[in-house]
Amino acid sequence: MSLFASPIPWFWREAAAWGDAGQMNDTIHEPARDLPVIGDYDLCVIGGSCTGVFAAVRAARLGLSVAIVERMGSLGGVATLSLVNVWHSPYDEVFQRRIFRGLTVELIDRLRERGAVRERDRDPSWAWAFNSAEMQIDLDELVAEHGITSWLHVLFSGPLIENDRLVGVAVETKSGREAIRARFFIDASGDGDLCTRAGAETYRASRHQPATACALFGGWDGLRDTDWQGLLRQHGCEFGLPEGFAWGAMVPDSEAYMLAATRVHEDCSTATGFARAEVEGRRQVRAIHDLLRKYAPAARLSLLALPARIGIRETRHVRCLHRLTGEEVLYGRRFSDAIANGSYRVDIHHADKPGITFRYLNGSEVYARPGYADVCSRWRSASDENPTFYQIPYRSLVPVSPHGNLLAAGRFIDADEQAHAAIRVMVNMNQTGEAAGAAAFLALRDNVPAAQVDLEKLRSTLAEGGSIMI
Repeated sequence: MSLFASPIPWFWREAAAWGDAGQMNDTIHEPARDLPVIGDYDLCVIGGSCTGVFAAVRAARLGLSVAIVERMGSLGGVATLSLVNVWHSPYDEVFQRRIFRGLTVELIDRLRERGAVRERDRDPSWAWAFNSAEMQIDLDELVAEHGITSWLHVLFSGPLIENDRLVGVAVETKSGREAIRARFFIDASGDGDLCTRAGAETYRASRHQPATACALFGGWDGLRDTDWQGLLRQHGCEFGLPEGFAWGAMVPDSEAYMLAATRVHEDCSTATGFARAEVEGRRQVRAIHDLLRKYAPAARLSLLALPARIGIRETRHVRCLHRLTGEEVLYGRRFSDAIANGSYRVDIHHADKPGITFRYLNGSEVYARPGYADVCSRWRSASDENPTFYQIPYRSLVPVSPHGNLLAAGRFIDADEQAHAAIRVMVNMNQTGEAAGAAAFLALRDNVPAAQVDLEKLRSTLAEGGSIMI
């Protein structure tokens, strides 16, 4: 029988031979071999998201030689490859105090010069919508300006450890299996791949938030007078669409609309789960397109672009010196080692029911579900004094690991489910990248492990580089 004759995709059937950890139940011996070293650096960053790029740039500005290893063909991660073209407010929850600057704002300034940014004032959903393609090129230029080596289309394969010290990483390139040597490493992979394989303790949330495949559509203006979210609610079952949440933003200076309306329940930290998620995300995008073409034909929608990678909210987390809790976020706890400030609300994309819950620092709560009226309530009683922002401590970036020359940055840092639902957005994670880059410099300069970096020096170094330390 042809592989394509089965109603079950061949790679899903083949996946039955795989274990839960995404590895074959059988084994093949790979002979040991010496790997050619293709680069030798002070710092190697695994993952070329904006978090990873900002870590690299901060370190390079402080004088380190830096490499970025990115398995895709461009930098930017979710902001570019996954088409999520909005960043959130640099102000506190009541829009009175500026709480971050740094490289996030520098990059927005560069995009503004090209007319590639649209701005909103006092909006809790987003402050900037940008052109993801323009951002890809700006990131290339930013990295080149700082002498950073971008290893694109290079896959991190595993840590290289000598005498109990992390000394390099094995990578798969177009030329074969090779090695990159460095004195310090930052894991900005999103899933904690380096931390996990280097022996750091990791864990998974009991209910991880689903992934979303975004897409660019043309002709969206034709839906201006249409309750398209109501159409998704009414007819989603007909097209096999799970009920979830839908939003989007126009791409500046274009006719394209970025839609985020899919809901994919797969574990993207495994090979089989990741593959299934990509295919299911694209299927749902087409289903949405077909639904709107059927029930809003006058709009004449066209599908313009699909993401190079599905947008992942959560997979595994790495155990660090401090686990940030939802209580610390919602009550705005201050930390003496704070390296990031955020005001984006707790945003829980439920795994067990449709819609999402927004939880605000002022004690209010909103359950939002497409096609239905918002349900407003409170998660705590009203108060005359409320926190207006929360903080992320440096300790939540330092893995409990046998290797002192390793830091975490990005959505897999140590945070419980409620804290993660707020801090995971890009403007917050960008700040963790900047902090990790500065900390790597201080650790190497002072010849200390990551856990012993001088915290006052770290915060002052970040402030001198343009960050806001509160």
